[in-house]
Amino acid sequence: MELNITERARKVIRAFVEQSGGELRALRITAHPGGVAGTRFELSLVPESEREEADVVLNFDDFVVLVPPESVGRLEGATVDYVERVNESGFEVRPAPREPQKRHGPPQGPLADRVREVLDTQVNPAVAAHGGEITLVDVQGTEIFIEMSGGCQGCALSRMTLKQGVERMVRQAVPEVTAVYDVTDHASGVNPFY
Repeated sequence: MELNITERARKVIRAFVEQSGGELRALRITAHPGGVAGTRFELSLVPESEREEADVVLNFDDFVVLVPPESVGRLEGATVDYVERVNESGFEVRPAPREPQKRHGPPQGPLADRVREVLDTQVNPAVAAHGGEITLVDVQGTEIFIEMSGGCQGCALSRMTLKQGVERMVRQAVPEVTAVYDVTDHASGVNPFY
């Protein structure tokens, strides 16, 4: 299993290990699927003796990471970081980017139809004012993949548009959607909205 932990996060973990006198040397990371915000990640520092037989164990310099087997798929290739923002600080787990499947034509099925209706009636009229458009490119189970074009492609606020606009609207209208992935190549945007 591959899990990336940034140097900033490692420094904070090492500080917590030191504060515990070395007693708490294992970082347990559990992924809880579903919910309004998608997968919720729980991190806790525990004694190594709390390792369960089925846990996947990853060794780092001064600590180990314990991952329950049911969380491995959601954590594969993820990055653990420690972030400090204006009103918050803490660990943040960013799942590995997912790729849409190559297919001929738009995704089909009841979930795809419902998501496309939300995009066409609620999302795209709002982003059209900035010369943008958002298209559904794939559906894998209850996870959807969207692509931004026009003014949304390369826009500095595209991440905020995705999280606070598109994802919120889609999840309210189609609650069975568990994740929304942006597969846009933002670096190649030629006319981003600023």
